Formats: sequence, C-alpha cells, structure tokens
Amino acid sequence: MKKTRTPQFSAAGKKHSALQQMETYFQFHDLTNSKNRLNNIVNYAVKKNSWIKEEPSDLFHFRQSMKSLVRAGYRITLKENKWEADDKKENATPLLLGSLSEKEYRNPLLVFKKAFSEYSVREFDYFMSGMIYSSLGVYDSVPEKNIVSPYIHLTKMLDAAHLILERRSRK
Repeated sequence: MKKTRTPQFSAAGKKHSALQQMETYFQFHDLTNSKNRLNNIVNYAVKKNSWIKEEPSDLFHFRQSMKSLVRAGYRITLKENKWEADDKKENATPLLLGSLSEKEYRNPLLVFKKAFSEYSVREFDYFMSGMIYSSLGVYDSVPEKNIVSPYIHLTKMLDAAHLILERRSRK
C-alpha cells in the first residue's frame, strides 16, 4: 500500500519565507479583528461561569494562524542580520504606535527579539492552546500561569508584523 502525504501546518512553514507567512496571515485576518479576537479569548478564559460564543473551528483556525505567525517572527529573529532596521525618523502618533513603544515602532524586530528572549515558541503555542481551551468551557478556576505577559507579547507581535509588511510594501 502506497503512503500518501497529507499537508500539515508545520510543513507549510518550511516552504515559505517568514514574510510570506506573515502576508498570508494578514490576508485571512485583519489586524483589528485579530487583536479583538485575542482579547476576547483571554477575557473569556479568565471569566468564571461564561464561555466564548464563537465556533470552536474558527478558534482552532485562529490558533493555527497565530502559531504560524509566531513561528514566522521567530524565523525573522534568527535571520536578523539580513534585516535592516528602519531608523529614519517618522512622526509616530499614538494612533500609529498601537501597542508599540516609539523604539519598537522604529525597529519592529525588537518586539520579536524581546518576546523570544522571555518565552519560547513552544510556550506561546501552549499559551494559545490553554487560553482557547479555557475560553470554550465553564471552569471554576482561572488558568494557572501568568497570562498577561504572553498576551502582551502576542499583541505587540501582531502590530510589529503588520508594520513590517506595511513598510515593505511602501518600498
């Protein structure tokens, strides 16, 4: 019997560059909607006696997409010598900054470096899985680990990835 290969999410990361993975993410997910969905997932994960009203399949798809975005960010940090920082001074209004500081806005790669110096890719995957699992049901206890730091890092990664792609399209 001949074995057939089925495509897997992890195999897709090896075929495409990190920027292509980020572009694919933002083709399917809007920045604002992604941040709102992530916020809702975390809010419902810590609420007692309530669960998120979204389809579980949509949440699974979002988790897989975030997983590929995190991996793309990690691959960018590994190849940092190929990337140049955009150090030119831009008038950064608070609306443009989003969740980024002015320094991170000038060099979005700092967001990924800082995130992966504190947490591994596997820990971000565990965080997303745990938050989605907790948001889909009613539980008496809140998640046991620190959920604020990974949430902030993921929000900043969304902003930084969007900013990298926006600057790349301007060139």
